[in-house]
Amino acid sequence: MKFAEFHEGQVIEAGPHVVTETEVLQFANAYDPQWFHTDPSAAAEGPFGGLIASGWHTGGIAMRLVAKAALEGSESFASPGLAYVKWPNPVRPGDSLRLVADVIEVRRSEKRPTLGILRWRWRLFNQRDQLALDLEATSLFKLAAH
Repeated sequence: MKFAEFHEGQVIEAGPHVVTETEVLQFANAYDPQWFHTDPSAAAEGPFGGLIASGWHTGGIAMRLVAKAALEGSESFASPGLAYVKWPNPVRPGDSLRLVADVIEVRRSEKRPTLGILRWRWRLFNQRDQLALDLEATSLFKLAAH
């Protein structure tokens, strides 16, 4: 989507993405090697009752869904960060995640008129409609002067 296609109140949906045990283990072993992400046997005896995905992995899944659904072919070039990120429910192998992105604000920078600013809330829900990820992101877009 191009920056001009975004508007406040817009809802963008994407997915599903089915999480596999293999991807949970691969991501965790590479980037978040904690036992409840990497050891199915130990995780089964742990507080979550089984293997769970890293929150950072969950964020990566959301990023992929957003990129495919909304940012592919856009003028997006960076993000200055997140206002918040929350993982209210764990993601488990076999979960089917869908994205709901709510556009909060769309504007051009007053100081840099070739800079578009998009604030949006991303939420991932599993197949039971449980919230697995909630964050607010800001995305930057390189625009032509007008």
